[in-house]
Amino acid sequence: MKPAEVGLAREDFPEEDGESYRANAILKARAAAQATGLVALGEDSGLEIDALGGTPGPLSARFLGPEATYQERFRYILERLQGLPPERRSARFRCLMAVAAPGREEVHVVEGICSGFIALEPRGEGGFGYDPIFYLPARMATMAELPLHEKNVLSHRAQAAWRLRPLLRQLLYRWEGR
Repeated sequence: MKPAEVGLAREDFPEEDGESYRANAILKARAAAQATGLVALGEDSGLEIDALGGTPGPLSARFLGPEATYQERFRYILERLQGLPPERRSARFRCLMAVAAPGREEVHVVEGICSGFIALEPRGEGGFGYDPIFYLPARMATMAELPLHEKNVLSHRAQAAWRLRPLLRQLLYRWEGR
């Protein structure tokens, strides 16, 4: 369920203030569990570019300021990487998902990673965010060029969700006292 489906608004969640995906995912999961009284999932993800020291990282959605467009972000990144050979343009999407239950201190976290490279220019109309500049050599396409069903298997979020499935079964069984 999405927050709106259980009567929560964006204002019901604390501002992401963690310096890591893990901290932000835990913050969201705990806030949702407390607000709803239900087991909740929190997620944080972003793009890491090796040649830029891991930037934009956990600040991916706010990189260059909250008002910056993705076109401006693409331009900035591509200018910084100009002239670098493909092997020096390595990058990854990273996603951390946290599961929390109301009234419990323990939080469990899983990670998903999708590795690739930064393309020479934006390509593709699908997806969102940094997808048009994230190139997957095995597919010879950017994330934005992939059909949705392929992206939903390969993405960092899909990888984290697959890791979460068995853990979630165990946690729900234990937390429900069976």
